[in-house]
Amino acid sequence: MTKLDTTHDPTLRSWVASANAARCDFPIQNLPFGRFRRAGSAERWRIGVAIGDQVLDVSAAALVDTDDMNVLMAAAPAERRALRAKISAGLRESSPMQAAWSNALLPQAQAEYTLPCRIGDYTDFYTGIYHATAVGKLFRPDQPLMPNYKWVPIGYHGRASSIVVSGQPFKRPKGQTKAPDAAVPTFGPSKRLDYELELGFFLAAGNALGQPIPIEEAEDHLFGVCLLNDWSARDVQAWEYQPLGPFLAKNFATTISPWIVTMEALEPFRARFERPADDPQPLPYLDAQSNRERGGLDIVLEVWLQTSRMREAGEAPARLTRGSSAQAAYWTPAQLIAHHTVNGCNLQPGDLLGSGTLSGPSADQAGSLLELTKGGKDPLTLPNGEQRTFLEDGDTLILRGYCEAEGAVRIGLGEASAMILPA
Repeated sequence: MTKLDTTHDPTLRSWVASANAARCDFPIQNLPFGRFRRAGSAERWRIGVAIGDQVLDVSAAALVDTDDMNVLMAAAPAERRALRAKISAGLRESSPMQAAWSNALLPQAQAEYTLPCRIGDYTDFYTGIYHATAVGKLFRPDQPLMPNYKWVPIGYHGRASSIVVSGQPFKRPKGQTKAPDAAVPTFGPSKRLDYELELGFFLAAGNALGQPIPIEEAEDHLFGVCLLNDWSARDVQAWEYQPLGPFLAKNFATTISPWIVTMEALEPFRARFERPADDPQPLPYLDAQSNRERGGLDIVLEVWLQTSRMREAGEAPARLTRGSSAQAAYWTPAQLIAHHTVNGCNLQPGDLLGSGTLSGPSADQAGSLLELTKGGKDPLTLPNGEQRTFLEDGDTLILRGYCEAEGAVRIGLGEASAMILPA
């Protein structure tokens, strides 16, 4: 695992003044990667690093000689740390690079973003045990968790082609649904559209086909983290998921934040990973002392909603929930990689692993409307008096995340947002 170094120093300040502001998502201790260009232009997509309210063009700053983010992700851990150290040094107060690099900055408000890298494959896991239990109770009160849940990381192969970057709207999906008292299914727009609060884990260097990644080495294959919303059409899902799992209910859109917060930046916010004493302990290929000591990630996760009526009235989004990934996840990112490859499956730089919905133990930490409204039975009342059981056309759903710890500077993941358009 990465160790703390000079790039994490909480006393560091940047010559980019906005990076020194309190509660800034992108201080000099963060330095997340993404791909951007000037808004409304036909410029090529370039690799950028967020610093304060600016984007540093790493190519214009002569830090890299490629616009291919996957090339950077495939680099060895030592090379990635060296690049981070160089960027950090150049952005510090009194750095001799200030004059040259000032010309490589673009205000984030003047930029547009695309997916941060080329995503070849996407696997969505189910690591949120409170979410799995809450949803299980809705459908199987006598057995909320299936017998395998505490033994094996559950996942399914998602659709990489429909992953979109924050800010891109999407149309309400259509599909087959069947009411419990109906003799035959019907076809039409989903009436139970939901969000899922997740983290996304981006792969760094991959592995050869047939060569598993041991859990002790899995961290070296992690590049960084983003916010992820695995939109779900619950009514379509209920009809189609037996016996092979999610299909049209999930593959119409997945929204991610534009910035990848690197594992190096997250080092001050690692957490112990411990199972309850009476739970099954991980099998040997999913267990390591390093994973127990610092395998978890302590990231605060929030869900916000702005309806079209709120937007027209000039009202800010309302926060629905806030929780912590450290409390919610039953499996660590390293365990997901070790399990994904134990059968010889080959992962590649830029592959994306979804955490699954990260809900906490209380209602104000729920990661979906399915949980918040108990399957639509208890409508949620918003501050302006509107109610929701599931999402409506014109709603904008926003995920936000950040990390805070004693002795460290707060860093943020930005946000992943999208508006729902009519079918």
